[in-house]
Amino acid sequence: MVEKSTFTLPGLTKKKSDEIIKILQVRLSSYNDLHLTLKHAHWNVVGAHFIGVHEMIDPQVELVRGYADAVAERIAAMGASPGGRVSDIERDRTWDDYAIERDTVGAHLGALDKVYDGVISSNRKAIEELDDLDLVTQDLIIGQTGELEKFQWFVRAHLESFAGELKDAGTATEKDAAAKTRKV
Repeated sequence: MVEKSTFTLPGLTKKKSDEIIKILQVRLSSYNDLHLTLKHAHWNVVGAHFIGVHEMIDPQVELVRGYADAVAERIAAMGASPGGRVSDIERDRTWDDYAIERDTVGAHLGALDKVYDGVISSNRKAIEELDDLDLVTQDLIIGQTGELEKFQWFVRAHLESFAGELKDAGTATEKDAAAKTRKV
């Protein structure tokens, strides 16, 4: 459970602050999981186009780590204790753990496309929830979501045909996407 102080940010009620903190804690866990997933893919990608994808992922890792830090600091500014441990990620997780190990560029990119689908969709839900709670926090998540959408575009550029179709189209899970895109 997130430990709380007796204060929050000026202009926010304690009730609203508590709701915002809950939303942000799930975003923090999501970002911590995402940067670990991205680093895992960075270490385990093999095959044609390895170096381009290997080097594309590291800047994403660093920016997502920064998003986690910004969210954690927002939680702390609101008087709560941000949860950044593995147990916090596991508690907040509503998604499956990344299942792809050493595999091809295509497999990892297909799986990462699905990871980004999940993170971006949950960010958009948080943005909607924050609309009536706190526009400053909402703005933070909006900016981060825009960058995540750009990262997903980088991933999808490798999966896209000249006709604009994604090689992982019609898949619902990372494993299915990896299987379908393994030979990209």
